[in-house]
Amino acid sequence: MVIEVPAGLVDAGESAEEAAVRELREETGYIGVAEESTPIMFNDPGFCNTNLKMVHVKIDMKDPRNQDLKPELEENEFIEVFTVPLKGLWDECKKLEREGFAIDARVGTLAEGIMMAKQWKL
Repeated sequence: MVIEVPAGLVDAGESAEEAAVRELREETGYIGVAEESTPIMFNDPGFCNTNLKMVHVKIDMKDPRNQDLKPELEENEFIEVFTVPLKGLWDECKKLEREGFAIDARVGTLAEGIMMAKQWKL
């Protein structure tokens, strides 16, 4: 089992931001709005050309559609949705790893960045 953020491929004619909102809805049931995205990033440029963009999506938790989630999972998808406060993400990743979960690099890097910003009082 892997701890991940919602993710997927960008369909033809779709922007990364549109894909992020669609994948969020399909995988979690949450309805959101893309606000900002990172530059294109490469996972392992010395090995392959796989790349990604992280898209920041705002979810209005007062929106009634975000109260009774209805994911639209594909037949081969098994996804359990849970949330973690960002301030506790690093500790939660360490705990989940001890429990045998794999931590996706995007989640781990975000958690480490938050932890380091706290340590350096940024």
